[in-house]
Amino acid sequence: MNGQAAAGVRVNVYGRGEATVETGLPVLNRLLTRLAETARFDLALDIEPGDTEAEVQAAAAALGHALAGPLRTDGARGYGAGAMTSAEALASVVLETSEEPLFVTNVDLTQARIGGLGTDVVRRFLEVLAENAGLVLHVRLLNGTDSGHVLEAIFKGLGVALAEACERQEARR
Repeated sequence: MNGQAAAGVRVNVYGRGEATVETGLPVLNRLLTRLAETARFDLALDIEPGDTEAEVQAAAAALGHALAGPLRTDGARGYGAGAMTSAEALASVVLETSEEPLFVTNVDLTQARIGGLGTDVVRRFLEVLAENAGLVLHVRLLNGTDSGHVLEAIFKGLGVALAEACERQEARR
């Protein structure tokens, strides 16, 4: 398979927050489930096994492609912000649709390992997500020392920001 992983994804941005996520990485499954719950997106994501980096990139690309349409539908806001907490961690996520995708963060967890998943892999997930969804994505850690709490706060904040960005705006007269 040459390290590549294939993905199947369905997203309903007007759902109830129900998620079925199988990426091959339990930590990423939990983070994406938390994102879906917070955003109230119904998410079904299934990744065929590959190496860790391939699974992460496949999951991010699939989710990004699935969100690109709803983020740009007529009447969609196209931008959003969310600040969320997980225990002592507080993260802020701000995003907007863009023809020049970009991921910017002040979070450096390259040395941390959570459930065998290097958090630098999570950084790669967010980069690929931004690229495939067509987003300028800013993630700021305002407080937090526990890597698990920091990542959960980031993904919950991302859920809030994505939900706001997909929200339909009433036409102004």
